[in-house]
Amino acid sequence: MITRRSFGKWSLGVASASLYPKLCGAAINSTVSGVKVGAISYCFRAIPRPQQGDYIDTIVRAYQDCGIGYCELFNPMVEPWNLPGGGRAPLNTPELQKMRKDLRDWRISAPLSRFQEVRKKFNDGGIDVFAYVMTFTEDFTDEEIDAIFRQAQTLGVKLIGTNQTTVGMGPRLIPFCDRYKIDLGFHCHSKVTDLNEVASVASYETLFGMSKRFKANLDIGHFTAGNNDAVAFIQKHHDRITHLHLKDRKRNDGPNMPWGEGETPLKQALQLLKQKRYPIYAVIEYEYPGKGTPVEEVTKCVAYIRQALA
Repeated sequence: MITRRSFGKWSLGVASASLYPKLCGAAINSTVSGVKVGAISYCFRAIPRPQQGDYIDTIVRAYQDCGIGYCELFNPMVEPWNLPGGGRAPLNTPELQKMRKDLRDWRISAPLSRFQEVRKKFNDGGIDVFAYVMTFTEDFTDEEIDAIFRQAQTLGVKLIGTNQTTVGMGPRLIPFCDRYKIDLGFHCHSKVTDLNEVASVASYETLFGMSKRFKANLDIGHFTAGNNDAVAFIQKHHDRITHLHLKDRKRNDGPNMPWGEGETPLKQALQLLKQKRYPIYAVIEYEYPGKGTPVEEVTKCVAYIRQALA
């Protein structure tokens, strides 16, 4: 199973949000009982890249095939395929260090027209890109951070969802959030014993205290695996949560499971969004070892959500 941590090693690759006031094509309606259901494009990482043409076209078709109208865009799908897509994988060889430098150089020099083009392809496909994904690691230069925020601005998003960004990176990111008026949705994992990791309630509350633009991309699967109470967290901090990542894991740092077979309170969390009308996106993150194609498995997840919200 390919993970988000390994994906960047092999995967491919300023307009304001006002340039994209609405979708150009017929919008795909994936709002269920008032809950906006989306998917992170990472779900479709196993779909082969075309030998010719734009990989983004393949990803747009996957969303259309699943009937999903909200996209959190995983950055390695935009960036060059032959460079590591960021993250915190160790750069312990000269080759990896050079690839990291090359990626930084690409990010700083990449034409913003590419990000306009990507947004237009999703718009034309009826899909709203509501967030971009980036892991801001300690080796980022200020110039590289600024480039990422300009790219997100060009995509027309108001939110960057982080993946493995640590609590310690928070102070460096505040000025960029304020300058570009873009929020950060900090994604959690399950390593609750390390307070520099975004994993525990305390780590989130530390981030919330740093900036009003620091929000939670609450991965309720990882949060449950860290033996946290996802439903209680949503109830307490719903005004600081931008979107949930939906997956099913076992407690005690247990494995990813097919939905309904783990211990994550998927149905309870979805019902809470419905009943309280919280404006929180419910975003599928397909990571369990499924037997079907990515489109087939994500479609199963959509069906699960529809049933849970019925």
